[in-house]
Amino acid sequence: MGRNLSLFKSLAMICLLFIFGVKVVGLAADEDLAKASQNPIGNMISLPMQNNTYFNVGPSEEWANSFQLQPVYPINFGSVNLINRMIIPFNHLEDQEITRPVTGQLKTEEVTFKQNGATGLGNITYQGFISPAKPAKLIWGMGPVLQMPTNTDDRLGSDKWSAGPGAVALAMPGKWVLGLLAYNIWDFAGDSDAGDVNSLLFQYFINYNIKNGWYLTSTPVITANWEQDSDERWTVPVGLGVGRLVKFGKQPVDFKVQPFLYVEKPKNSPDWSLQFQVKLLFPK
Repeated sequence: MGRNLSLFKSLAMICLLFIFGVKVVGLAADEDLAKASQNPIGNMISLPMQNNTYFNVGPSEEWANSFQLQPVYPINFGSVNLINRMIIPFNHLEDQEITRPVTGQLKTEEVTFKQNGATGLGNITYQGFISPAKPAKLIWGMGPVLQMPTNTDDRLGSDKWSAGPGAVALAMPGKWVLGLLAYNIWDFAGDSDAGDVNSLLFQYFINYNIKNGWYLTSTPVITANWEQDSDERWTVPVGLGVGRLVKFGKQPVDFKVQPFLYVEKPKNSPDWSLQFQVKLLFPK
């Protein structure tokens, strides 16, 4: 665990050095490109690489990690664009010490045992949003969401194929980028012994662009597992972060760091998390 945390701290320090020390290696990008990079259904190829580290997870309050590749590839069909978005997660769970009561012939005793962690691929999610090629003041898109049972361990994702409708809407008045993205998926195939899937994902995003590529950001992902009891259903983080879009030569890159505090969560879920994102942009 100590070695992994040292690696995490090193990666965090590198990201912060890029954000705050970028004058040494690059030039600030223009505000229009910064706002365009914050549009999840913009007509721009991009490759976000996002790392999420979760703290105080499970009964022994360990940590977990999810590194996600999130490529975006738009395709034009005349008056509309099809925005293809993928989320490819590589997840890690630490070992846990779990204490449970065991009843014998004479008395009940607390027994502690070790649950091994897991590392591997999670469920890959595809999002396909159809959006007008000539956006108005209100930018919108809708389309299917498909989650695939690509997980290499039962604890890293669901063993069911799941799908459902998704929608996104946003506006970009002045220095602001304001919007929301939501979808609900249900299982339709897969391992019959696996648990049913009926889950909601809702993300609002608030970005305020300052100058020289700097911006403030709040982009929490709120989820609801409708298969769980009401007191174990919702995961609600809140957070505020900072980002900067810069250019290394001709290559624009968006850096972002954002902490989250969980104000509503199921039992054994994290108390807080830290997100770093590096997004490569390929404007047309």
